Amino acid sequence: MDNPIDTWIATALQSYVVVAVIALLVGATIAPYAVGVATSSGSENHVAVVKIDEPISDSTVTSVTQELRELRANASVDAVVLRVSSPGGAAAASEAQYLAVKRLAAEKPVYTSVGGTAASGAFYTILPTNRIYATPGSIVGSVGVRGTAPSDGLTGEPTTGPDKAHGGMTAEEYYTSLETMKRGFVGAVMTERSDALEIDRETVATAATYTGSRAVEVGYADEIGGLEAAIAGAADEAGIDSYDVTYRDPASPSLGLLFAGAEDGAQTSQIEHPRFYMLYGTLPGESSNSTEVTA
Repeated sequence: MDNPIDTWIATALQSYVVVAVIALLVGATIAPYAVGVATSSGSENHVAVVKIDEPISDSTVTSVTQELRELRANASVDAVVLRVSSPGGAAAASEAQYLAVKRLAAEKPVYTSVGGTAASGAFYTILPTNRIYATPGSIVGSVGVRGTAPSDGLTGEPTTGPDKAHGGMTAEEYYTSLETMKRGFVGAVMTERSDALEIDRETVATAATYTGSRAVEVGYADEIGGLEAAIAGAADEAGIDSYDVTYRDPASPSLGLLFAGAEDGAQTSQIEHPRFYMLYGTLPGESSNSTEVTA
């Protein structure tokens, strides 16, 4: 039976593909986030806006991290703004995006503009950015990890060596993995937001979410403002007065990856094994053959 989380992610990705195809056909004039679209003033300075607005999966993370690597190596890009509206997704993919953003932020200013939601894995992704802008109604936070496992239990036994008898996970290994990922997430919040946080570690670990205004008060965001404010702030930090803005959509040139992600999800959902997510929101349905655990 299909895993409901994988099915939900695959459905969201397929829906996004339809929108992306329409945008590409209609053209960049009415799709401002199409790949490479720029507001041109002839300046040699550039601020790149990268859109992250879908569930985070093994397919989408490939496109996003590749885009961030290219921007890091591109000397003509002075600063980057992440335009984020995502509930998070797969835990490993969220961690990979966090590390890619951290590497980019070590070399040039990176700001965040939160659209509707920057929760769980998406919040993890933006933690290393220099400054986080949110609108009053944005949803920010949800620092936690969710795990699913077959409802008939985790029957694996510890083994070592290349010829291990099974690929199962014991209950102890499962809960250890869940807690390890949670501690890493909470630790990243405490480290990356240390100068702004007004809440303690225990409160962070409750996985609470906050609207934009409250997120600023508790230190999950820095300022109320939209995309233009984030762009201006990033440019100012980069020390540039005149600049062009380039809008980047990592998913658009990789429609094949999106379709592949949906297909992979359908295939792997037949294999019952533990999965870990940094995902905000209610699942569209509960699978009768899986059990959800939250840390």
